[in-house]
Amino acid sequence: MTRDMIRVLIADDSELMRKVLRDLLTRDAGIDVVAEAGDGRQALAEVLRVRPDLVIMDILMPVMDGLTAVSEIMACRPTPILVLSANLNPEENRHAFQAINRGALDVMEKPSGLGSVSFEEFAAKLIAEVKFLARIRVVHHFRRSSIVPSALLASPQLDQSVREILAIGASTGGPRAVRQLMTTLDPANGARVLIVQHIAGGFAGDFASWLDRESRFSVRLVRDGDRLEPGVALVAPEGLHLTLLDDRVVLTDAPPVHSCRPSVDVLFHSLAGSAAGRTVAVLLTGMGQDGAEGMLALRRQGGYTIAQDEASSAIFGMPKAAIDLGGAQQVLSLEAMPAVLARLLKR
Repeated sequence: MTRDMIRVLIADDSELMRKVLRDLLTRDAGIDVVAEAGDGRQALAEVLRVRPDLVIMDILMPVMDGLTAVSEIMACRPTPILVLSANLNPEENRHAFQAINRGALDVMEKPSGLGSVSFEEFAAKLIAEVKFLARIRVVHHFRRSSIVPSALLASPQLDQSVREILAIGASTGGPRAVRQLMTTLDPANGARVLIVQHIAGGFAGDFASWLDRESRFSVRLVRDGDRLEPGVALVAPEGLHLTLLDDRVVLTDAPPVHSCRPSVDVLFHSLAGSAAGRTVAVLLTGMGQDGAEGMLALRRQGGYTIAQDEASSAIFGMPKAAIDLGGAQQVLSLEAMPAVLARLLKR
């Protein structure tokens, strides 16, 4: 084993599932399954013993469940965690998003149909996800904002335009960041919220339901033709771009942008064309550059644009791309955003 091998711990109470995952992961010469655990307490012990690069965590386990194990791991030895959830179980999916809130990086549906085309697709996605997540440096809570140029932290110059639309884009690390932001915002300010979150197939609806429970906004998956409403947050569904035309949502199956559908760029570009002067756009943690060009277009048309800073981002890819392109008027920590948004979106 070379020093560059990704060392993985599998935690699942099903011996068959552990074997399936182990056989699948070891197809890749760069991944080494260094330990397995049948319950959360054993998973915690193995994390402390073998210090893996990544943990694949089941949620419903005996002795100590996966949700508690995530909390303990992030408190004792912060480690990238990928949650696998049986998508047919709504209760397990709710717990999966709670695990993300406690520090897990992402969630994927458990594999099914061994040997089928869908299983082979899952295998490829899992290996890619493991390779990506294992390289992320994690902490058990967001750090404070890093020092950025004072010009970027200056109070926004508010004009007389009514900014009532809040557009949020995020990818890896986004569910927790979006939740943190949404729970600090007051729906009484009349904000109409649109959210594009890159998320694994089958989980967009659960993500929206989670935000609905956690925040004071009414949050749901968007439907084609929906109108923007104050105090309502609309989440883009899987496999469709979210755009706005004459204050009505238009969903489209146009080709992916930056390999993403829904794409943050598509949403931001549509707002630049129809509602820039009423829009505040926020680009949160995520890999790649989706959202950067659309944010620049929004800024040029009069939208107000904010990018998350590096210190509070799990992945500083998308925000950095927007900053480098000149699309971000402000660079703020997640903790600093609510006060700014309250001023920009106030009635």
